[in-house]
Formats: sequence, C-alpha cells, structure tokens
Amino acid sequence: MTMRVGLTGGIGSGKSTVLKMLARLGAAVIDADAISRATTAAGGTAIAAIARRFGSEFITADGALDRDRMREMAYADPQARKRLEDIIHPLVGQESARQVQAALDAGVPCIVFDIPLLVESGRWRAQVDRVLVVDCSPETQVERVVARSGLQPQAISAIMAAQAPRALRLAAADIVICNDGISLDQLRDKVAQAASGFGL
Repeated sequence: MTMRVGLTGGIGSGKSTVLKMLARLGAAVIDADAISRATTAAGGTAIAAIARRFGSEFITADGALDRDRMREMAYADPQARKRLEDIIHPLVGQESARQVQAALDAGVPCIVFDIPLLVESGRWRAQVDRVLVVDCSPETQVERVVARSGLQPQAISAIMAAQAPRALRLAAADIVICNDGISLDQLRDKVAQAASGFGL
C-alpha cells in the first residue's frame, strides 16, 4: 500500500530542501508548481491554448509564456488570472495523475505531494494519508528569504500574511519537522526519521 504524504510549509521554511531529501530516500515527488511551470515553458502543453485565448503576443519568441506581460494583464484584469488558471489547472491535474499512476505502477512505497497551499485549499486533506509540515520561526523565514531572493523584509511579510497562519499549518500537521537553528545534517536526520514512518 503506497502512502500519500502532503508536504507543506511557509515561504523560507526549507520545504524544497526537505522535498529533495525525501526524493533521495526513494519517495516519488509530485511538485504541482514545477508541473505548472513546465506547461507554460517553451513547447509546454498550455502554450497553444494560451495563444488562442489571449493572443500570440503573450508568447515569447522561444515559445514560452511571456510572464511579465501576463502579470501586467492579470494585475489590470483580475479575470485574466482566472482564465489562465482555467487553462493550466486541468493540465497540471492530468500530469499529476499520470505521475501518481507511474509511481503506483513502479511500486513506490511513498508519494509526496508538494502542496504550498495545502491548509488553505481545504480539498487536499482528504487526498493524503499524512500531512508533513516543515516549520520554523517567522524571523527565520524572513532571514532566509532575504538571503535567497534579496526581497525586502516588508515584501516577505506580505507574502507570509497571504499564506495560512503558522498555527493553522501546525494544527493540520500529522508530523512536524522543525527546521530552525539546525544544520543540514541534522535536518537530514529528521527527514530520514519521518521517512521511515512512510515506508522509505
């Protein structure tokens, strides 16, 4: 029986690092954000529909979505974002389902779904056996994202405010990996410990 794990955590919590560690331990990883980006990359499955819906000027010379132009349009017209999501979401759903089936066929013991908005979406809880939350203090989140992206602390706080409150994420968790003030090796140990409970 393959275990399905939903992985979530706030910006800067180290969720992507934990995801990579789980993949190295043998989990199949379903990353909806990565799948979504692939649909709008050069030659992606969403490109033809985007060109039909929005016009070819929204496609770059190399055949990818012109993200800057689309962002401007979505900012000016809130419905534009919804129209774009109506194209991309079904494709992400299809590809996620294909990857899940491939993992099941291969007999992988654990499938990890990377779900940034697991708590916010509401629908995910019923689709996974365990919820794994990567957690750290808000101060650490801000420090990490400043170091990584060069964004201003105020901008990061605004992103954090748009995500589920930390307490809500922790309340939804079956397992919490606290990634604060520890080394990468210590984090690896914690991930391995959690993974052993997933059959890895």
